[in-house]
Amino acid sequence: MNVNPFVRALSLSCFEEFASSQGLNPVEMLRRVSLPAELLRRPEGILSYRRFCALLDLCELQSGNPLFGLQYGLHQGVSIFGPLLYLIRNAKTVGAALTELRQNYSLQNGAAEVRLELEGELAVLSYHIIESDLPGVCQAEELAIGIGVKLMRTLVGGSWQPGAVLLRHAPLTDPAAYRRTLGLIPTFEASCPGLVFSSDALDLPLNSADVTLHRLLEEHIGNMERLTADDLPCHVKQLLRNLLPSGRVTIEKIADCMAFNPRALQRRLAQEGISFQDLLDETRQSMARHYLEDPSISLAQMSGLLGYSDLSAFCRAFHRWFSVSPREWQKQHCPNKQPHLLRSRRYKPS
Repeated sequence: MNVNPFVRALSLSCFEEFASSQGLNPVEMLRRVSLPAELLRRPEGILSYRRFCALLDLCELQSGNPLFGLQYGLHQGVSIFGPLLYLIRNAKTVGAALTELRQNYSLQNGAAEVRLELEGELAVLSYHIIESDLPGVCQAEELAIGIGVKLMRTLVGGSWQPGAVLLRHAPLTDPAAYRRTLGLIPTFEASCPGLVFSSDALDLPLNSADVTLHRLLEEHIGNMERLTADDLPCHVKQLLRNLLPSGRVTIEKIADCMAFNPRALQRRLAQEGISFQDLLDETRQSMARHYLEDPSISLAQMSGLLGYSDLSAFCRAFHRWFSVSPREWQKQHCPNKQPHLLRSRRYKPS
């Protein structure tokens, strides 16, 4: 079992808009659950699913709307799938599209899985959270139901309705409010959250299918990083890439984003044979090489984007990594772009 699963920041798609419509300050909601506002601008970033559930729980409480998660899911719709949406929509049939979703869902969410099962003439599209007792999990499951409804309407048609909606918990408000939102009253206290519909829908062709594009998308998605807790160093580096441009990043800040105790994170990394400082240096080196290839970024700007307090600290670190100054490195590797780098007049070669 994953100890600390993650989701893409793409899961926060449309959060600012929807939270504001509910009378909430989106940035303040994020701050109160220790999530950086930068995630709203970095959909490729990652966050702890525990923090995501806590955010939904807080928003339900502060908005006074028990169906916050469900309505947010209907508002988000397929926007949360990112590149995966194009793979889904270019499958040949609805059944093939849902199979793509099931097989590739870990690109988006390492904290849950999607299942598609047949029960006689019925199909059940269900959602299973690994840590099913998290605070706010009811909101997260209802959000998934809302997204599932919008996905099926995207694939089958805007008037599609499930035969039944399953929810694992008791009603969060008057069941009539669910009817107004979904068009039907769910079956509560079911074994898992899901959508039940005729299996005939699985054979419906998708008019948007493009076989060549589907193959290219498969290749692209095959190279994408899946979100499992097994590759903790990779997730730490992802967070570092997201947070460094906003200032100095410490292990305490990274651990907080991941809902870890800092010492526990240090121990986990040590078990992987690496330290936080190693990951910080590796990430900064990779980012520095990338920025040096961009003629619009000066050295002074670069040092800030890498989380250094001043230019000299960045230059000393760069020399320690590569045994040359940033200017010499650029002369060797990007000779055509080197003059643009010298916009930073404060820099003096080491």
